Amino acid sequence: MSAARISVRVTPRAGRNAIDGWDGDTLRVRVSAAPAGGNANDAVCRLLAKRLKIATSNVAVVSGTASRVKLIAVAGLPEADVRSRLGQESDPP
Repeated sequence: MSAARISVRVTPRAGRNAIDGWDGDTLRVRVSAAPAGGNANDAVCRLLAKRLKIATSNVAVVSGTASRVKLIAVAGLPEADVRSRLGQESDPP
């Protein structure tokens, strides 16, 4: 099974870690970590893994490591399950 890929817009240095919901096809996420040293990227992966109830090692930043908009790969789950668990129903086939 290939990894599901989702677009995520990250707000670093937020007051708390939270998933704010979907803005079209982009998931909006806030993390309290600063972007320096990849800390915000790690915090995003941990937050998504916790919400998806999978291991952190199954979530990775594929592109956009230095950008607010990132492409995240989630291994072991189809994209429909990822979107459903994160609060967005996928379009019917």
